[in-house]
Amino acid sequence: MSTTPMRRAARLAAVAALAALALAPLNGCSLIPEYHRPAPDLPAAWNAGAAGQASLSAAQPQDWRQVVADAPMARLIDLALSNNRDLRVAVLQIEKARAQHAIARADLFPHIDASGGADMGRTSAPLSTTGDAYTSHAYSVGVGFSSFELDLFGRIRSLKEQALEQYLSTDAAARSVQLTLVAEVGQAYLTLAADREQLDLAREILETERASFAVVQSRYDNGIAGELDVAQAQTTVDTARVNVAAAEARVTADENTLALLLGMPLTPDLAPARKLADVAPLADVPAGLPSEVLARRPDVVEAEHSLKAANANIGAARAEYFPRIGLTASYGNASTEMNDLFRAGSRTWSFVPQATLPIFHAGAIRAGVESAEAERDIQVAQYEKTVQTAFKEVSDALAQGTSLATQAEAQASLVRATGKAYDLSTQRYERGVDGYLSKLDAQRSHATARQTLISVLLSRQSNRLTLFKALGGGWNGEPMPGTGHAQANETGSPAPAAAN
Repeated sequence: MSTTPMRRAARLAAVAALAALALAPLNGCSLIPEYHRPAPDLPAAWNAGAAGQASLSAAQPQDWRQVVADAPMARLIDLALSNNRDLRVAVLQIEKARAQHAIARADLFPHIDASGGADMGRTSAPLSTTGDAYTSHAYSVGVGFSSFELDLFGRIRSLKEQALEQYLSTDAAARSVQLTLVAEVGQAYLTLAADREQLDLAREILETERASFAVVQSRYDNGIAGELDVAQAQTTVDTARVNVAAAEARVTADENTLALLLGMPLTPDLAPARKLADVAPLADVPAGLPSEVLARRPDVVEAEHSLKAANANIGAARAEYFPRIGLTASYGNASTEMNDLFRAGSRTWSFVPQATLPIFHAGAIRAGVESAEAERDIQVAQYEKTVQTAFKEVSDALAQGTSLATQAEAQASLVRATGKAYDLSTQRYERGVDGYLSKLDAQRSHATARQTLISVLLSRQSNRLTLFKALGGGWNGEPMPGTGHAQANETGSPAPAAAN
């Protein structure tokens, strides 16, 4: 084929494309209701309960790296943010929502296609007007677009706006997963350190019980202690053995949980802490004013974008009341012979405008609008509940933090008191003043107090992670792993993904 027909076809394609793009800006009004952010009734200050009013600060929430001062814990969080499968799925959901928004936005423009075809058929003699059978041929080539809707009443723009808000909601949901993952990894590492400390304590108690049993057995052999003392000492040894086995199982489960969060095997160098004291304390998280804190929580942002998406869908539903104007156009060449397809005189074109005006739909359009408005009201209630839940979580964390500080101080004092009582009971038993049961009770009380102190200290450390999560994290503009911030650019489309 010569280059002249090819250049001619290229010119035809360019003319059709320019004509279609010229029609694209013919978009009219928007029927989306004006959006107003709901303002649920909230107290003016955090409710810290009987612990008293918690101190408030207008400081911005810190990044997790400023909250997590422990280097091994920070390393674990970094690994989880890179390898965790739940977070990976959440990031991929963002990409999926981005593509769906691009599909909705593409409907604002004509879809221009090049086409070529051939139509060949034989007509039998009885059906022929001449009485003779013949074979017909038709060949065509061209460019054009079909069923392009002029969005005069904003139906397609409303759907595009809905898709954009759904994309932004998906991005906020992924940030919520990220924030939750940070808190879960920190909590899992603290729990592992605490359970390792509980295991070491259980083993220490077991050795103490075995030594105590040996003393009782010796006293029994020498006729100083009775058989009851030996039986009671044996029960303490067996109880300690059970506790050691249970503690070992908890440590193994903690390691498996941490490995799952990391998305990779847990090696000893990744989690070196053997007790809570080996983990650097988390920094205090400043609390801001309720309106500032709640507005930046990812789940609140997600709920608001879902509300905006439902609000935009009302515009699309209302547009169904008005006419739809569609355009179909094509420009090209046609001939009954392949060799004549690009010769002069073979050009063809068509332009088919079509308008559809709804007359009677048995109330379906009105029901569609009512359904969209009901969905918007549902999302309003969901948004208000999300804000109220966020306020409750922050208040609970603040109140618990104040209470745990008091509990830790009191429990430490209890450990010292029970330790002293245990030493005195041991001395009295060895001197024959008291029976073995008194020593056993003091020993159990001291062991329980030490175990409880570890649990209280764990809860106190975990409370700071809980408060950090409840305050929304405060990522200071840091992008999600593998994607950029979800935000609209000047054309109303999402910003391109940033390189990781």
